[in-house]
Amino acid sequence: MFKILISDPLAEEAMRILKENKDFQVEVKTDLKPEVLREIIKDYDALIVRSATKVTKDIIMHAQRLKVIGRAGVGLDNVDLEAATQKGIIVMNTPGGNTISTAEHTLSLILALSRNIPQAHLSTKQGEWKRSRFIGIELYNKILGIIGLGRIGSEVAKRALAFGMRVLAYDPFLSQEIAQRLGVEMVDLKELLMQSDYITIHTPLTEETKYMLSTKEFSLMKKGVRIINCARGGIIDEKALAEAIKEGRVAGAALDVFEQEPPPKDNELLKLDNVIVTCHLGASTEEAQLNVAIEIAEAVRDYLLGKGIRNAANYPCLEAEVSKVLTPYINLAEKLGSFSSQLVEGRLQEVSLNYSGQLAQFDTTPLTLALVKGLLDPILKETVNFLNSVSLAKERGIKIREIKSSKEEEFVNSIQLSIITDKETRQIVGTLSSNKLPRIVKIDEYYVEATPQGEMILTQNWDRPGVIGNLGIILGRYNINIASMTFGREKPGGKAISILNVDSPVSSEILEKIKHLENILAVKIIRL
Repeated sequence: MFKILISDPLAEEAMRILKENKDFQVEVKTDLKPEVLREIIKDYDALIVRSATKVTKDIIMHAQRLKVIGRAGVGLDNVDLEAATQKGIIVMNTPGGNTISTAEHTLSLILALSRNIPQAHLSTKQGEWKRSRFIGIELYNKILGIIGLGRIGSEVAKRALAFGMRVLAYDPFLSQEIAQRLGVEMVDLKELLMQSDYITIHTPLTEETKYMLSTKEFSLMKKGVRIINCARGGIIDEKALAEAIKEGRVAGAALDVFEQEPPPKDNELLKLDNVIVTCHLGASTEEAQLNVAIEIAEAVRDYLLGKGIRNAANYPCLEAEVSKVLTPYINLAEKLGSFSSQLVEGRLQEVSLNYSGQLAQFDTTPLTLALVKGLLDPILKETVNFLNSVSLAKERGIKIREIKSSKEEEFVNSIQLSIITDKETRQIVGTLSSNKLPRIVKIDEYYVEATPQGEMILTQNWDRPGVIGNLGIILGRYNINIASMTFGREKPGGKAISILNVDSPVSSEILEKIKHLENILAVKIIRL
């Protein structure tokens, strides 16, 4: 008998899926205080939540029988994924359940913003009849810029095209071929900002997308542009947006999400008449709520009954004996993918994986899933997991090739990764150290010994005296400690790369100073 705790409200249809199984004992206990959940969690095999329940490390550490945590929704910020992984608990979510509802809400906001619907509604309700005050604009022949052309962005594009809009998109993880199939023009971010009449965001909040639209970006935009955000708060710099609206560069904005939710009453955007807002309603349709509830109930049921894993956010499923061998390599593969994704320039087109040595004797599917998850994770975040990573890559037109070589290559039991983008081709080789920790041992033609973890500074430079010393001086000024470093060069005095692991985040200000150092050709900050 498996005991299942449902700690947030869940659709009756979803609960029925679980309750009708004689192997399950289902208990619904909502609005639990953290200390109560911590006390009772030891008795359960599965926990199903929405967004209200916070599954912290403290709660997870008190779980004795817990095998799976199911989140009926996309985001996993209310579940400590690392703690669950350490405890061997599978965490599942429902990344596709709110696609249509969010796309439709985006179009609703675009239309409401274009025709001043909320303002006209309020005025008319107050007994006024001021038609000339609420003259709007048409969508027909306007240019819509979509930042992030994943599942939601693609659905928005389809609907915008039906309105006769021209659609531009910026997405470094989508091929030109897929965009053309959708009838969308792929452009770089600068061109999208300069051309678009409307800009809508459909990308996760990451370190790279934090304040993706700020003062500099608003200054590049066409005067009269309208901004829509149904993705995540924090992608738009709200203070910069308010200033751009006051200055008249941005004609208006429609926001479903905020950096702080609910937004504080002194938020300037709430005071502007040409800003319309909703309270994070992107996924709030009856259909979406039902879909994610049923999807997570079925996924938890199937996992407990040994029928496989769907949408696992933290680990692929392996047999015990195979797991002993492959688990360290899965970690290596995911690190390699994330490292490479942040290293390369351009739009991904093809990824080739060469497994050599002992690895070639196993089914390497879990390694490929992990590597592609790492590759897509910097931009897709919680929407990508170990089980859907390859299918998401294919949806985006990225070709995945596997090669196995039983003979030992240059490095024993290595994963060799070749990435082709529309701008360059890069090769990265990874293996395990003697204590089973991941190592990057070759980047293109350069031999290195890098630890893929934490904050990393990677420079391409000339092999000249003083390069590392100058780097150290700058980092020292900002009290940033160097934990380790490695170097590789093609020949004495020629081109080289340097990789430093540091103990503190490197700001954009520090990055600019490093770029202008003598003999530095390029620099990247990689965060793992």
